[in-house]
Amino acid sequence: MRPVGDGVPLRVDIADKTFTSADGVSIPTLRNLSFEVRQGEFACLLGPSGCGKTTTLRILLGLDKDFTGSFQLPEGGTDRIGVVFQEPILLPWRTVEQNVRLALPRARRTADLDSLFDSLGLASVRKLFPSELSLGLARRVALARAFAIEPAVLFLDEPFVSLDENTAGQLRHLLLSVWSARPTTALMVTHNLREALMLADRIVVLSPRPAHVIDIFDIRLPRQYRNSQVMSDLLRSFHQKFPDIN
Repeated sequence: MRPVGDGVPLRVDIADKTFTSADGVSIPTLRNLSFEVRQGEFACLLGPSGCGKTTTLRILLGLDKDFTGSFQLPEGGTDRIGVVFQEPILLPWRTVEQNVRLALPRARRTADLDSLFDSLGLASVRKLFPSELSLGLARRVALARAFAIEPAVLFLDEPFVSLDENTAGQLRHLLLSVWSARPTTALMVTHNLREALMLADRIVVLSPRPAHVIDIFDIRLPRQYRNSQVMSDLLRSFHQKFPDIN
């Protein structure tokens, strides 16, 4: 495994992204948005609802090309991008295993995924269809699909939104477990500060729309030491640096 910081980072330099409403009104969404995520680092984009976090991911995924600026993906990122959206987006006529394998290149469709399914608690549901899954299990399948391709870069767009806190907490721990075993450059959109403090090496704090980076909150402490007391200390430190952000 390469150490964090070695290799090509994820680099974002978006000068401007503006939407035009149906009645012709310009809506500036991103303005001078610049930050980096070092190779092998897990970063969170934290900002208020509607500030442009998901729009940023769409640009990095190549789904929105109407912007001014540039970005650079980590080495191999062009071919191996793992994505977890807000909704699982599973094909209802395919089983759990078939949904995951469809993400693989044709040459790797028969790859051994046993350890991945085991680590996400999906071994017993591989032959089930999406309609037979709870939302929490469906979200696990979405994580499995993203990690199955051994991504060079992983993008997550609020993957635990709308889940109850107990289920979301379980999935955060599963995500960390799988990511730690298969470390890759990761950028996750969230508006949940505690979630960001639990998961991230660094938090990129965005302003209201049009979004720009207010500052970076780096977390040097390994995740295994982030117990409830440490989380309270991190929360206090964050609020000292960003008193206006909840």
